[in-house]
Amino acid sequence: MLNEYVYRGGKMLRCGYTTGSCAAAASKAAAEMLLSGKKTEVVTLPTPKGITLTVDILDPLIGEGFASCAVKKDSGDDPDITNGTLVCAKVSPADTGVAITGGKGVGTVTKPGLDQPVGAAAINSVPRQMITEAVTEIAGKYGYKGGFTVEISVPEGEALAKRTFNPRLGIVGGISIIGTSGIIEPMSNAALVDTIRTEIKMRKAEGHETLLFTLGNYGENFIRRELPLDLEKSVKISNFIGDATDIALEYGFSGILIIGHIGKLVKLGAGIMNTHSSFADGRMDVLVTCGLLAGAGAETLRRLPECATTDAALDILDEAGFTEKTLDILAERAGYYLEAKVKGAADIGALMFSDMHAVRVRTEKADELIKRIAEEYNG
Repeated sequence: MLNEYVYRGGKMLRCGYTTGSCAAAASKAAAEMLLSGKKTEVVTLPTPKGITLTVDILDPLIGEGFASCAVKKDSGDDPDITNGTLVCAKVSPADTGVAITGGKGVGTVTKPGLDQPVGAAAINSVPRQMITEAVTEIAGKYGYKGGFTVEISVPEGEALAKRTFNPRLGIVGGISIIGTSGIIEPMSNAALVDTIRTEIKMRKAEGHETLLFTLGNYGENFIRRELPLDLEKSVKISNFIGDATDIALEYGFSGILIIGHIGKLVKLGAGIMNTHSSFADGRMDVLVTCGLLAGAGAETLRRLPECATTDAALDILDEAGFTEKTLDILAERAGYYLEAKVKGAADIGALMFSDMHAVRVRTEKADELIKRIAEEYNG
């Protein structure tokens, strides 16, 4: 069990580790068993977060030309459907390099725009790097000069995937092996909303009348590069646009600006105020509607629902020459739903961006709110 904790809304919550960490730990143990000929019970694994995991190894098996084992996923106090799931690795010798494949219960990518190309196993880049580094470390330990073939599988993965948006996103046959830091910080909804409330209350106590909301790291990085706004006074709201807006109104703020990637904020075009995929998707539905109103042809619109990401859909709209008109309508619709949310109690606006397409979607009041926040926050 990982003894790392974070505080959310005044509560101490235990961290867990990702499916990517499980896959890397199982791969490391299997490689050790393959080269040593002895079963492994525990491995240690460094993570990109800088935390070293000590992980129990389950179901160790040494066969003819392979070794395999499993690691049980521990999500800590995060409400994750993969908690307790076994992530398995089977490692075999190869002539050179490290080839990573997906077995039973690991999804296959079927749509462009995801982390891996179409046809590849849905094992994302960071987990692949962690697996490669883990088995390479073992090769060095034993002086082994050859390569490895690593097969990752999740016995319950196909059933679990039915409870996710993976099929809609273009991942079929199982779950994704994911994680950018290797560690899961609990994202309890109630705790996160409590944290958002605390930060909004702090901004009010500091005398501010206008709030800057960011959804996460993408938005913060965009602001650092392109806008003269003090991020120290922003509030990170994750997916909780509706809850954060309600709290802002409760505390009497006169202005609210939301900045985030279009992949999340496009959902505002349908009035969706919680942008987590488990709550609602609707990204392509919004773009199809906006594209239709912009005059895009039926053949163009029929291609959009097949896209896995908003950026992939924008590629299609670019080809047809309808990106600008479509996004103008998206800005109008998002502004309408935000105004309906606040009912005149505050000025509200959103700025959506995509660096891949140099897209900047601004609702009607966004520029004025940027100016107000710059003046208010920067003195």
